[in-house]
Amino acid sequence: MNYTDYAIEQILRLCKTPSPSGYTKKATDLLQKELVALGFEPQFSRKGSVLASLGGTGNPLVLAAHVDTLGAMVRSVKASGRLRFTKIGGYPENNIENENVIIHTRDGKEYSGTVYINGPAVHVYKDSGQAKRDDENMEIVLDEIVKSKQDTLALGISPGDFISLDPRTIYTPSGHIKSRHLDDKASAGVLLALAKQVSEGKLQLSRQVSILFTTYEEVGHGAACGFPADTVEMISVDMGAVGEDLGTDEYCVSICAKDSGGPYDWDVTDAMIRLAKELKLQYSVDIYPFYGSDVGAALRAGHDIRYGLIGPGVFASHGYERTHKQAIENTLKLLQAYVTLP
Repeated sequence: MNYTDYAIEQILRLCKTPSPSGYTKKATDLLQKELVALGFEPQFSRKGSVLASLGGTGNPLVLAAHVDTLGAMVRSVKASGRLRFTKIGGYPENNIENENVIIHTRDGKEYSGTVYINGPAVHVYKDSGQAKRDDENMEIVLDEIVKSKQDTLALGISPGDFISLDPRTIYTPSGHIKSRHLDDKASAGVLLALAKQVSEGKLQLSRQVSILFTTYEEVGHGAACGFPADTVEMISVDMGAVGEDLGTDEYCVSICAKDSGGPYDWDVTDAMIRLAKELKLQYSVDIYPFYGSDVGAALRAGHDIRYGLIGPGVFASHGYERTHKQAIENTLKLLQAYVTLP
């Protein structure tokens, strides 16, 4: 198995592991076990981020990806026994209409259900297609025999329970990966592949490198803390968005020059572009106006660091997403080159 294939194997595992922001222990436990198997000594921050030093000396660099995802939480139990939900992370509600979900209760039970518009039957409700998609007009119908609020409460379901979305993860023979939560489990898999190369002696680091897997990026404070105090540079390894006037697609590595927080560091971004050219990678330099990253959280927290953002191109971000093996490979190659720069 080559390192790109290993990255994809880890991506598929992570995508199938539920981890909405605030309920990430299953994913971080998976990361911890995999990093230990590779010979590293990962540490958990107080809020659950996973940090592992890959070795090297001088000019400390942190590569950050996040394993928390979009999701929801039970807001209330309706008189009908169905659930009103509140979103975790930013996405339009129509992106989850008719999606299967799992409700994770505080006492460890799991129940399946489906997100529906209120009154979904077109044979009954003539305006169902025009109804606004929001938490007032949508609900979760449980796959249990419940007909009242008391029936649902008796199952142990209550406000504050987490809700994860069915990832519907598929890896096609043509190399496409289709799944929810490729933002940012695609790049988490890339960082694990980089760690595997180091552990097997196939990559010699030219500086001190740590990898950080954060757990609250989707709600804005993922990398606000949890990495070494002597860090001089952080690269957020996230996702490249695909859209009308952008160069990124599902096959390239995206180098972000600016997002909603402003421009990224000139020297870091310039070095990434230069390496991508030298290596003849499929790459794009783009600007994402409605985008934030772990680097932004670190900067807002007051960390004095250089900063950049790269990642594989991901189509339909914050929906049912899609990328390709080529994008994973291009991202991995760019990181390999960056951590070995003289």
